[in-house]
Amino acid sequence: MTFDAPFLDHHEHDLDAADRITYRIEQSFRYDYDSPVESVRQRLVVVPPARHGDVHRRAHRVEVTGAESLRRVRQDVAGNTIVRVRAPRVESSVEFRVSAVLERVRGDGPPALPSSALTDPRLLRTTRLTAADDRLRDLAADLTRDGARGLELADRICVRVHALIAYEYGVTTVRTTAAEALAAGRGVCQDTAHLMLALCHLAGLPARYVSGHLLGQGGTHAWVEVLVPDRDQAVAVAFDPCHGRRAHAGYVTVATGRDYADVAPTSGSYVGAPGGRLTTSRHVGVIALAA
Repeated sequence: MTFDAPFLDHHEHDLDAADRITYRIEQSFRYDYDSPVESVRQRLVVVPPARHGDVHRRAHRVEVTGAESLRRVRQDVAGNTIVRVRAPRVESSVEFRVSAVLERVRGDGPPALPSSALTDPRLLRTTRLTAADDRLRDLAADLTRDGARGLELADRICVRVHALIAYEYGVTTVRTTAAEALAAGRGVCQDTAHLMLALCHLAGLPARYVSGHLLGQGGTHAWVEVLVPDRDQAVAVAFDPCHGRRAHAGYVTVATGRDYADVAPTSGSYVGAPGGRLTTSRHVGVIALAA
């Protein structure tokens, strides 16, 4: 498969019944400036992992156009691929583009982690974005009142968060906390993910934020993975509180972290006049299936 393979209409297929699914990701971030800028520093978290459960990365590339640049790639503490780009000068615009081909192999199972992940402080402690207030504590107490645990409790939290937050774009920002989103009763996928994380942590469930894609075009998506014991290891089970359901074959993971701040797709700085404009595009779809 190549980066130019055409997309299929995934709505015509039962993805969860397929033995193998090949996906293609095309995503770009373009910054336009009114005057030249210097010392551009960009951090990109856009490359899917080599393997995440039953999804394997088969090929990828990251391209930078519009400026001479240097690139450095490393893995962070969570195993995410971090691409750092430096450009001494950008005259008017610079574009970062990622392409990837992934394959989902049925039967390979969910992401597996060592059993020590179940007590990893990074997966149990709150952050600024997931810190609890009294209303969150009361909500967590209500959800756990009958002693529900594990996946039963995670399902319950997911459904409750979906009921509490109406999807509305533009009313929150990347700095909105879980408590603020709950108080407003409105938000987007990152808000529901932060709220579910906050409740999981209050209930003692190890959980992490997921940045990734739903099939189609538009913006990126966010959901949550809850870790549960499985024999001598831990497995990560994905929940999408924005839609009130578990994730399925229409979800593609890019990175995991404590919250949005760990895995923001693009962030950076430059020296120059303020007012840079960001334009994004994204298309994630299926290019092949095998029964």
